[in-house]
Amino acid sequence: MDRDQLVGELERVIPKEAIVSDPDLLEKYGHDETPDLYREPLLVVRPKTTGEISSIMAFANREGIPVVPRGGGTGLAGGAVPPEGSIVISTERMDRIMEIDPVNMVAVVQAGVITGKLAEAVEKEGLFYPPDPASLDACTIGGNIATGAGGANTLRFGTTKDYLLGLTTVLADGRVLRLGGKNVKDATGYKLIPLFCGSEGTLGIITEAILRLLPLPRKRIDLLLPFPDLHLAVGCAVSILRADIVPTALEMMEERAISYVETYLKKKFPFPKAPVLLLIRVDGDDEKALMEKAERISDLAEGAIDCFVAQSPSEQRRVWEARRAISDALKSKGKLYHEDIVVPRGRIPDFVPSIHELGQNYNLEVILYGHLGDGNIHINLIEPDPERLSLFRCDLYRRAKELGGRISGEHGIGLIKRDYLNYCLDPEVIETMRVIKEALDPKGILNPGKVLFFDQDKTNGRF
Repeated sequence: MDRDQLVGELERVIPKEAIVSDPDLLEKYGHDETPDLYREPLLVVRPKTTGEISSIMAFANREGIPVVPRGGGTGLAGGAVPPEGSIVISTERMDRIMEIDPVNMVAVVQAGVITGKLAEAVEKEGLFYPPDPASLDACTIGGNIATGAGGANTLRFGTTKDYLLGLTTVLADGRVLRLGGKNVKDATGYKLIPLFCGSEGTLGIITEAILRLLPLPRKRIDLLLPFPDLHLAVGCAVSILRADIVPTALEMMEERAISYVETYLKKKFPFPKAPVLLLIRVDGDDEKALMEKAERISDLAEGAIDCFVAQSPSEQRRVWEARRAISDALKSKGKLYHEDIVVPRGRIPDFVPSIHELGQNYNLEVILYGHLGDGNIHINLIEPDPERLSLFRCDLYRRAKELGGRISGEHGIGLIKRDYLNYCLDPEVIETMRVIKEALDPKGILNPGKVLFFDQDKTNGRF
């Protein structure tokens, strides 16, 4: 079916204004933030309701046309890159915060709501939505659910899955599943919500969510600890975690990353220069208790050059501005390749130094930052040699497996890590995933070629 025929068919089931077929407008839907991956979709649709997505999926399933759901396009694993001849379903017009319920402490939202906008909206009600990916000003709730996104707050508050009380998802054949609700507890039947969280659009298209909220912490303190080397910084992080102190965030940034940020933003940041920086946030309602916790952290920071404390909102904004701008700053220097390996926290001292050793083995410049407190390290390479990158990646994944880790902590598997899934999952586990995929999407039309290679991808996943 060519583009004009497809437009004609879809106009029978959804409003004409929801269809994008102009080739000049299709370009931005052919990629996410993953370098070197681009495919122009046959068509893009921008529905406003679950019902419209249901109609699109029923048609696509009948015709055997592959469909790729898309949120903010901020993914780093190629999860939103469409295969040849596909329809992209963009949730950009499904951007309503349908309800903020302060009594039950939940928010009901459409999938296209920007994560940062939700956080701002609930904060006005004295509430808090903890998941905070670095791209929170551009990524969507639906995309966060699809990838199981986390962020800096994961150490204390968990990831997206921990706030997902209810979910509406459209299956491959157009059937609609409404799962969960506003209940805090639910022991009714199989728990299907976790199945769709992290499925990367391969099992269903998320259209709405009911999200758990928390009371907004009244006080926050950020500490910035500069260290002369990576070993001391990692040792400090381990000491903090062993001391029964649970910070909200425990982030690591290498000096080179901050230098790139200062150049990118054209500003200097008011904290000491050092090879490695730890950024630690503590929050709560008792200012005295927070100060005591901050002092304990400072006491545990053996080998730190200094301790910079940010208490005012303006100071805190500047510190976190630097952290959140790292990825964009690195991308401004050339094609940026990301890895987001996660290892058990107890293996952090073994894993982090070995990353640079691997980089040296392959003569690659490696820049590290990430969520040191939960063992999720972001490994970045700018314009690497493709062959050496491939070898580095294989050794990196093997090292993660040796330490009991996983090849992705929050970015997902998508397309670029699909063929490495067996580095950390047993064949029986992968086969069980295939069985689930076949049961929910027997024709293989939902985001084909992502997460795992499904038999139907031979026709639907032409990459």
